[in-house]
Amino acid sequence: MLITNYFRKFLHSSQSSGILLIVCVAISLMVANSSLGASFQNILDQKIGTEMFALNYSLSVWINDGLMAIFFLLVGLEIKREIVEGELSTFKSASLPIVAALGGMIVPGLIFYLFNRGTPYENGWAIPMATDIAFSLAIISMLGKKVPLSLKIFLAALAIVDDLGAIMVIAIFYTDQIHWNYLGLSAIMVALLVVFNILKMKKHVFYIIPGLFLWYFMHHSGIHATIAGVLLAFTIPTNFSSKEISPLEKLEQKLHLPVNFLIMPIFALANTNITFKEGMVDGLFTDFGYGIILGLFLGKVIGINLFSWVFIKLKISNLPDQSSWTQMTGVGLLAGIGFTMSIFIALLSFKGFPEIQDEAKFAILVASVISGFGGYSLLRYVDKKKVTEEAP
Repeated sequence: MLITNYFRKFLHSSQSSGILLIVCVAISLMVANSSLGASFQNILDQKIGTEMFALNYSLSVWINDGLMAIFFLLVGLEIKREIVEGELSTFKSASLPIVAALGGMIVPGLIFYLFNRGTPYENGWAIPMATDIAFSLAIISMLGKKVPLSLKIFLAALAIVDDLGAIMVIAIFYTDQIHWNYLGLSAIMVALLVVFNILKMKKHVFYIIPGLFLWYFMHHSGIHATIAGVLLAFTIPTNFSSKEISPLEKLEQKLHLPVNFLIMPIFALANTNITFKEGMVDGLFTDFGYGIILGLFLGKVIGINLFSWVFIKLKISNLPDQSSWTQMTGVGLLAGIGFTMSIFIALLSFKGFPEIQDEAKFAILVASVISGFGGYSLLRYVDKKKVTEEAP
């Protein structure tokens, strides 16, 4: 019975999911740089599906566009709940993540452009704009109660706004063609989901089935399909002030375990299989490498905190509850974990140039590790310092 209780605590611990995610990253890197690397890549490239409905994709596409849509669904549910009845329920608190995300996109993009304007690398200006929501939340969750809940919610909201912004950038600047007919069908699905919400339909089936069609139409529209998860989340009904468990909360409870201990680890395994090649380290000390690393490591924290500071001074927004500017700096560093979305943009930016793609991947990995370690260390130091100062 004792073992069962400990195992249950492990499964429900955010810290454990964060540790598991980091372990999966290490395993993926080791496999990619071993004799199993080619075989592992072949598995990821294996086509699964049917041509009948134009759903014959590689395993990696199903992971990044399919499973991650479920992850975005869970995050969207959590954000909606906080907007309706939690930490983001007031304009001042809800506006801050949006403003911070905007700063966290503009400044890194500008830094990269200043280093690479007029060069063949110029098209990669959006690479350092993105925050990897899965990894950034995993790192901050490992800090447990050392970080106030409001700050975790702020990072989650910032990261999702950031990724939505990155998806918009991809749709506008990196999408070869938008299929407006599929985009129109996506809009119809969203409208149907809104109607079900207005009619107060509580059974999940009324939302999941249209949500699957929404994902299908969004994927075929040319826009990144993970946005379907967020759109679906915002149509799931909640109870506002009622004590009864809402459909939104029920779905949250069902998704936490598979997302934290199945989807995110699979995602990490599939997306960190970076093969180290000769000359990669030298590539870090070029304008291209500086643009990515400084954009993510410095651009994110500067942009997020500068824009936040301006709006808080103007009394438009408020700092997250029980947080400090030092902690905001730590969060800004964690937002510099660009990783998957940054890699995705890099692949789109330099189609047909695998060597440049590899250089970008390595620079993103290095920047993400530095940012993650820096943010985690700062947030731990702030907590320890505060405890020491408050001790009698």
